[in-house]
Amino acid sequence: MDRVSSFDEPLKKLLGGATAKVMAEHLDLHTVGDLLHHYPRRYEERGKLTALADLPLDEHVTVVAQVADARILMFNNGRGKRLEVTLTDGSGRLQLVFFGHGVHKPHKELLPGRQAMFAGKVSVFNRKMQLAHPTYQLLDASDADEATEAVDAFAGRLLPIYPACKQLDSWRIAKAVDAVLPSAQDAVDPLPAALREGRGFTPLPEALLKVHRPQTKADIEDAKARLKWDEAFVLQVALARRRYADTQLPAAARRPVADGLLDAFDAKLPFTLTEGQEKVSKEIFDDLATEHPMHRLLQGEVGSGKTMVALRAMLAVVDAGGQAAMLAPTEVLAQQHHRSITEMMGELAEGGMLGGSDQGTKVVLLTGSMGTAARRQALLDLVTGEAGIVIGTHALIEDKVQFHDLGLVVVDEQHRFGVEQRDALRSKGKQPPHLLVMTATPIPRTVAMTVFGDLETSVLDQLPAGRSPIASHVVPAKDKPHFLARAWERVREEVENGHQAYVVCPRIGDDAEEEKKGKAKKKAAEEDPDKRPPLAVLEIADELRKGALAGLSVEVLHGRMHPDEKDDVMRRFAAGDVDVLVATTVIEVGVNVPNATAMVIMDADRFGVSQLHQLRGRVGRGSAPGLCLLVSEAHEASPARARLSAVAATLDGFELSRIDLEQRREGDVLGQAQSGVRSSLRMLTVIDDEEVIAAAREEAVAIVAVDPELEHLPELRTVLAALLDKDREEYLDKG
Repeated sequence: MDRVSSFDEPLKKLLGGATAKVMAEHLDLHTVGDLLHHYPRRYEERGKLTALADLPLDEHVTVVAQVADARILMFNNGRGKRLEVTLTDGSGRLQLVFFGHGVHKPHKELLPGRQAMFAGKVSVFNRKMQLAHPTYQLLDASDADEATEAVDAFAGRLLPIYPACKQLDSWRIAKAVDAVLPSAQDAVDPLPAALREGRGFTPLPEALLKVHRPQTKADIEDAKARLKWDEAFVLQVALARRRYADTQLPAAARRPVADGLLDAFDAKLPFTLTEGQEKVSKEIFDDLATEHPMHRLLQGEVGSGKTMVALRAMLAVVDAGGQAAMLAPTEVLAQQHHRSITEMMGELAEGGMLGGSDQGTKVVLLTGSMGTAARRQALLDLVTGEAGIVIGTHALIEDKVQFHDLGLVVVDEQHRFGVEQRDALRSKGKQPPHLLVMTATPIPRTVAMTVFGDLETSVLDQLPAGRSPIASHVVPAKDKPHFLARAWERVREEVENGHQAYVVCPRIGDDAEEEKKGKAKKKAAEEDPDKRPPLAVLEIADELRKGALAGLSVEVLHGRMHPDEKDDVMRRFAAGDVDVLVATTVIEVGVNVPNATAMVIMDADRFGVSQLHQLRGRVGRGSAPGLCLLVSEAHEASPARARLSAVAATLDGFELSRIDLEQRREGDVLGQAQSGVRSSLRMLTVIDDEEVIAAAREEAVAIVAVDPELEHLPELRTVLAALLDKDREEYLDKG
């Protein structure tokens, strides 16, 4: 037990209260183990200067450079004092600036020719890169006459540069690491000896020493290879155990019945299913027929027909005597699903009702804003089994909701639900129900293996016949204002041709809190035009009604509207009574209006790649081609514009999700999906380390198959328990 306890030792004990407090609050480091797993981001060779030419804007950096010159400037009629220091490293120059009382010490120390390490956040002033009030450490080891030995030792060392924060510089973190480094000897090694030796890995204590205090670049590579593998392996073992545990649960097999509801539904379909839909349906039906719960992730392109596949699975379960529940993230989407499913089913959705089919079942909606009478009836239909299918929001999870026999849970847009919500719904079955998780954001294989590794995966990558291509273009509103004028003309043309359009904005507007923020941003915008507030639905709708789209029927849709009002607007838009819908991302998922052919996304650079792809999927859903215009004021050479160009260039969601991942930091990639595992993924990058993840998964599955409780691997069990205990929840599917 002692071996683990030194890793669990609070940092306060070794580093003192003040440093420990900063580490806890700003870096989420609480124990010796946390700090030992806080790896350097990169390494500097002392004497080899950082390239000032490559500094990233708005990031905390550490640079090693030489002072070229320093001068004091007076301002404010001589009442203010500013020290400007210019650094150089041969590749570029960087300005440092110190104000007020902070001028004295650097003025004495930062003399031309002196070399030092500087840390601060890179900003731009007068079109020049600068660090304002950086902290620094002089690096002059000795004067020129001293023995060259000290200089060589100094120049030859690899300096670890740690992820830091304003309150704690990289070199202070390095000193703290020095204090806890002896505890690395007590590291519990999760890898089985045979696996470690078979793959030629460095022992864990040695890997920790090498990553923090490398003697050579080979040390760094050794350490990284080992630590990456650990992260991938421990995570994959946790996922493999989850999958194994699920296969041990009992579930009622739900086999489709001949000449039942599913056959009746298929017979009235006005089109044939795509090959992809047939294949994925077969995978799902095979799972439903087994006596342990299905756990399947269905990912498909926007508009690939996932809802159709899910509905057929729900009908098969109703045929087999069970009930199916579909959980949607928003009321708009729940209502939309309910409407489209009842329309697709026709009289089959009116079981027990006058004019309904004998084979039919009731399809009920359950949301938080329903009236009391409608809600009471829906609850009654569920508990008696009268309703075979229920579509709802979080309202489905409440204690009052009881099912007659829940056989299948379909979760739409997995990334919006926590595991507790999903499990609360699953616990309503007499036995664990089957689970189908759907996402319209395509996920590269590596992420699927890491985030959804406990789910089997099905992919729909074919679009159904009759879906039209979508042309996407970037509209550079600042550089070419006439392009924006042309965009509104295009919208008017689409409407004149009998179609409809969406205009999407990042903000709602017209709210006291927003207004306050808006005023502050407006003021900031006057000082710096790049800082204007994001465009708002209410303002843009107003402008369009009076200006570019005058005479057309322009309505708004956003999250602050009453659900009935939202539903009314959506109904009228779907019926073709509204020409242009100005909305927030509330329309991002599931809204289906085949007659809508154009979409203009304002401030498109303020949305993520996958979000833009989702939004774009709302047009081109009928026989007429779709048009998506990405309006942006971002500079042509900016990363934001590069992102928009990538979206405009391809309709392949998998390709876009890969681009998205490459542009975002790892923490964002896993998002809430790994809230408890943030600490476990510090070296592994899911997009680049596909081979490591795949190999770790293979080893993990093999180990769990032989020893699911890890009885013969106590060290692995200990590390896993520490990881899972951190979050106290089954973090692995918090998507």
